Amino acid sequence: MSCLFCKIIDGSIPSTAEYQDDRCYAFADIHPQAPVHLLIAPREHLVSLAEAGEEHPALLGHLLWVAANLARKKGLAKGYRVVINTGDDGGQTVDHLHVHLLGGRGMTWPPG
Repeated sequence: MSCLFCKIIDGSIPSTAEYQDDRCYAFADIHPQAPVHLLIAPREHLVSLAEAGEEHPALLGHLLWVAANLARKKGLAKGYRVVINTGDDGGQTVDHLHVHLLGGRGMTWPPG
């Protein structure tokens, strides 16, 4: 598969795992927007959240649980942001569903 994140997940492109299990893989964003900026991607290739079907609720919940768990491990007790960009207008740049975990600084609203 030519998907960038699929290649990272299968090890074809090197990365350092922040977390991994049989359902997802988490790694640092190469263009961090905060002191902590991790990406949590399902091992199953899904283009975006818009592609998630009725068979995916457990996976989607797991991705959020992993984000919360990583936030605790990274010491983000003061707060953090979890983002899923979907489609061009949503700012998605890699066509593989992924959750951004951002923290380590104050966040502003609206984000952009």
